[in-house]
Amino acid sequence: MVATRTGSYRPPVMGTTHAVSTGHYLASATGMRVLENGGNAIDAGVAAGICLNVLLPEMCGFGGVAPIMVYLAEEDRVISLNGVGPWPAKASVDYFMTQHGGVIPSGVARVVVPVAAGAWLTALEMWGTKSFAEVVGGALGLARDGFPLHFTGAAGMPDLVNASRDWESSLVVFAPKGRPIGFRERFVQSDLANTFEKLINAEKSRSSLSREAGIRAAREEFYSGGIGEAITGFVQSEGGLLDSSDLANFEIEIEDTVTGSFGEYEVYACGPWSQGPVLVETLQILRPDDFRSLAHNSAEYIHLVTEALKLAFADRDAFVSDPKFVDVPIAALGSLEYAESRRSQIDPDRATPEMPRYGDPWKFENRSQPDSWNYQHPAALPVAAELDTSYACAVDRWGNAFSATPSDGAGGSPIVPGLGFVPSNRGAQSWLDKNHPAAVEGGKRPRLTPNPAIAFRDGKLMMPFGTPGGDAQPQSMTQIFLNMAVNGMNVQAAVEAPRFMSSSFPNSFYPHSYRPGVLQLERAIEPRVGEELSRLGHSIEWLQTYDAGAGAVCAIEVDPGTRTLSAGADMRRESYAIGR
Repeated sequence: MVATRTGSYRPPVMGTTHAVSTGHYLASATGMRVLENGGNAIDAGVAAGICLNVLLPEMCGFGGVAPIMVYLAEEDRVISLNGVGPWPAKASVDYFMTQHGGVIPSGVARVVVPVAAGAWLTALEMWGTKSFAEVVGGALGLARDGFPLHFTGAAGMPDLVNASRDWESSLVVFAPKGRPIGFRERFVQSDLANTFEKLINAEKSRSSLSREAGIRAAREEFYSGGIGEAITGFVQSEGGLLDSSDLANFEIEIEDTVTGSFGEYEVYACGPWSQGPVLVETLQILRPDDFRSLAHNSAEYIHLVTEALKLAFADRDAFVSDPKFVDVPIAALGSLEYAESRRSQIDPDRATPEMPRYGDPWKFENRSQPDSWNYQHPAALPVAAELDTSYACAVDRWGNAFSATPSDGAGGSPIVPGLGFVPSNRGAQSWLDKNHPAAVEGGKRPRLTPNPAIAFRDGKLMMPFGTPGGDAQPQSMTQIFLNMAVNGMNVQAAVEAPRFMSSSFPNSFYPHSYRPGVLQLERAIEPRVGEELSRLGHSIEWLQTYDAGAGAVCAIEVDPGTRTLSAGADMRRESYAIGR
């Protein structure tokens, strides 16, 4: 094999044994230490994920969400863990209409059952090899001793403090000297460190029985013990709906993945409680032959991918939600036959001026539209959207892979005093239209934007991959996958390549911004390409060269031929990869 230039500013990080790539260099270092100490990919991924909760509180939290996917090499099986908690049993559209003037306000009103802690602990119990005390050690040290605040955190801290101005419990963490913590200043989170210590002590109380029993004890402490009581007590004191029964009745579940094919590739994503179906449907609308004559990021290339994404987002808005409450035609949405029917609606010479009309997946399941389905196409709403989330992945020496997208920044609701974290405010991704599939309902999960993925090539593990970025996630993940599968880029070059993002669909975050026809391009895309796209009918907006809103993809590519690993990490934020 002849060595060539990588085509990227950073080189891909290569190794033969194991690798980790996450949204922050200190989280990646922690995951690597766990791997070096004999842990597997699940141990390392959980350790790194909890570190992200400490390092990036403006992006994700220990009380937030954490969808997780795991590939178990010995079983040759992909597993998905439920990553978002349900609304409190008392929640309803009518409640927000009568008590909050028809809006989903910031604060505890949008709090749902916190999941991240339970997801980390469940993954560790079921597929890890280490104790909670062993994997949380890195995060505990960062919370207790502090770390120098990085560029992204320092840039976002004033907004985080402003969003928290009415919540003293948050201000004492983010502005302990009466002003936002600044760049390179030490950021300490003592209460969060104490929470980790409480969970370690709970684990020790039963660790003599077994590793798994100790981890279950820690999870019980969080949901039905003193930590759970503190969460619900505070939320109720602030006027929220979450109560002890909502936490005590909650369980992390193993759920089916959705799977799509693209030539010799298969991509596994989380189910319809997330936007995983968008990634799968988009790739199946596209075909490898589509790109044989198209130059990478040419106007024709960007137009084709964008129009495919818009079709998949239209179906997301119309059909995708918690399948326990909504009849989701997921078999059709993930089928090649349905994708082909949607593909026929792409005009190669003209952009759809708004979100396309939803398809008819029901007939591909040999049934009629259910009487309960009464979705209406939304109107335009040009408002700003929120930004949060991070990502972590790991591959170990045994061929296991871990992929997780933790989220829920601390700006949407207050920190619980004494615990150091915000309970999940993912209710902000629900609708107040009773006819919308993702409408608020007691016990129902909001439809989640975070959606980790794992790709395979010729039936063998290719890579875990994912990104932050809200609705940009399936868009940037589609582009990175195509950069590698179609354009032959190495993983780091694929991550660094310029991106494009459509806003021609309702944003997942309340109040659901919808900007028909808008297509954003990073500045590294040639100006003439933007002009050509404009002539096709796209409303072009230019972003900076590397825009954090376009995601921050991390991935680890596995080469079965050379038995090597190659990890990439996005320059758009503090992402870093490490391997050996």
